[in-house]
Amino acid sequence: MRLALCAALCCVSASAMADTINFDADGVGQPPAGWRCGATGRGTPRWTVETDPGAPGGKVLRQSGSATFPWCVRADAALTDGWVEAKFKPLSGKEDQAGGVVWRWKDGDNYYVARANALENNVSLYYTARGIRKTLKYVDAPVAGGQWHTLRVEFAGTKIGVSLDGKRYIDFSDDHISGAGSVGVWTKADSVTAFSEFSHQAARP
Repeated sequence: MRLALCAALCCVSASAMADTINFDADGVGQPPAGWRCGATGRGTPRWTVETDPGAPGGKVLRQSGSATFPWCVRADAALTDGWVEAKFKPLSGKEDQAGGVVWRWKDGDNYYVARANALENNVSLYYTARGIRKTLKYVDAPVAGGQWHTLRVEFAGTKIGVSLDGKRYIDFSDDHISGAGSVGVWTKADSVTAFSEFSHQAARP
């Protein structure tokens, strides 16, 4: 099964040039153009573009509110198979310091999410259905707070691969959510997290 997963996801990795966003063209203090932001569950998320001299392009997308599961997705992206990647930096949070990416996002209650957590030092894979998050897999991994990390997910059919900082931590097969959906970023609870260099690419037919 592991070889089959790798073979399927290698086809995804070989895709053409990715669409990469640094948020450098967006105005400070407001959500990025062409993105839809909100949260699964309760709370008040706050997604804004802010300046950050240490980030590529000098700007980041930052979530600084508090909600059950804040998310922000590309409204014009619809991928069935492909990959999504983001640089993220956990800044603060007493309950969580999480950064994640979402794919096959149908709406705020139905999507896949992979996340890394600086308070727990792990990487995890979930699906959310009807607003309820379900755990698929947890793996221990070093996630330093206040530092940039790269989280990447490759997905093809039922195959899912999750990597952090260039190291593959999760290979999994799941069929709960299929078909095309949006891609984006995600946090949890009181996490204040910055995102930069968000990239995605559909797999070649």
